Amino acid sequence: MYAIVDIETTGGHASANGITEIAICIHDGKKVVKRFESLINPQRDIPIYISALTGITNEMVKDAPVFEDVAADIYHLIHGKIFVAHNVNFDFSFVRYHMAAAGYDLQSNKLCTVRLGRKIMPGLPSYSLGRLCKHLGIDNQARHRAMGDAEATAELFTLLLNSDTENHIKQSLKQGSKDQVLPPNLSKKDLDQLPYTPGVYYFHDQKGKVIYVGKAKNIKKRVSSHFTGNNPGFQRQEFLKNIYQISHQVCGTELIAFVLEAIEIKRLWPKYNRSLKRFENAFCLYAFEDQRGYIRLAVDKYRKYSDPIYTCNSLLDGYNLLNKLIEAFDLCPKLCFIQKNNDVCSSSLGSTCACEGVESTDNYNQRVNNAINQLKQALPTYAIRDEGRTGDEHSCILVEKGQFYGMGYISHYFDADNVQQLKNHLTPYPGNDYIKNIIATYASKNPERMVVFG
Repeated sequence: MYAIVDIETTGGHASANGITEIAICIHDGKKVVKRFESLINPQRDIPIYISALTGITNEMVKDAPVFEDVAADIYHLIHGKIFVAHNVNFDFSFVRYHMAAAGYDLQSNKLCTVRLGRKIMPGLPSYSLGRLCKHLGIDNQARHRAMGDAEATAELFTLLLNSDTENHIKQSLKQGSKDQVLPPNLSKKDLDQLPYTPGVYYFHDQKGKVIYVGKAKNIKKRVSSHFTGNNPGFQRQEFLKNIYQISHQVCGTELIAFVLEAIEIKRLWPKYNRSLKRFENAFCLYAFEDQRGYIRLAVDKYRKYSDPIYTCNSLLDGYNLLNKLIEAFDLCPKLCFIQKNNDVCSSSLGSTCACEGVESTDNYNQRVNNAINQLKQALPTYAIRDEGRTGDEHSCILVEKGQFYGMGYISHYFDADNVQQLKNHLTPYPGNDYIKNIIATYASKNPERMVVFG
């Protein structure tokens, strides 16, 4: 037995919205044998644009029962039956959420007529309920009302049952089938073709645009985890609804996947990625020449497309580094923006310091350049040589003078002991402190995989 369900709601996700109408058609595999419908008082205002779409107004539901009052009837009607809906995860998330609030634990196998339509009737221009009904000649005089859409879905479901020569419905109901949890617009083939390897995966919308990038130690397992559970939140429901395709890149190691994910999020700026979008090098050490010809060092916020000498996570880290350079190379604290008052320069040169215009630019700039050179020379240059995508290659990540240079794959027979030659085999990528830190952390834990250049 099948319970074909349609609901109207006050909004797009269950955790912050109510049901305004519900209709259920009980189907025995041949025809509808029982019907239930009711307006529901959502106990909140119905937005004007929702009323315009459905025709259901606050006045209409004012004296209707709240969901808790009809929950028992609904539960006994659909419990033990297969829950069927057009975009089933939407309707099920609402019904299950509000059932739980009323004290009922609804557990049902599910069938989605969007997904079944794509499999049993492939090649149609659209699988929205309205377009399908028009294409198949299904009459629906009450579009966007619960019983009208439920009756139309029931008629569509009957056609799907009668046209299912390859047993797609039976396959979808098998224990362990992914069809019940997959987003309505995603083909199971996209999931089936994913490998059990480290890598980066991409979710695409209807137009092919990347809307999410993720990394994984096991691509197939990680992607599948996105579709488990019945989280009724807006973000998850919108996210699942917009997934139409999945693509991927296999990586030799989880580390390569971590780095590539960060690079791709910055490159593609996907709609549903958040955390790594916000990551930027917070502060940097810069050098510039002032109007008098003196080279000045300064700690400032990271500026896009700038060329910093050194990056750091905080302003305090930057000032600590700069103070060490001032002390070690007898630099002027005023020219380094550390001393900001009008007192005599606190460096050892005092009144004969460069900030007073007494010391020549050549002498002072030589010390600044020595400080910069020592700082750069102190930054390590090394490669991490690790597992490849296949048995005849290695993955390789290059860090040059403390900064991420790039990565790629090299032959087992390539001798990675020359930086310039190695660069010819790697792809350069933009980096940031997040990438630098995860590489450095991995290197400290796996020193045997490092190739250090002098």
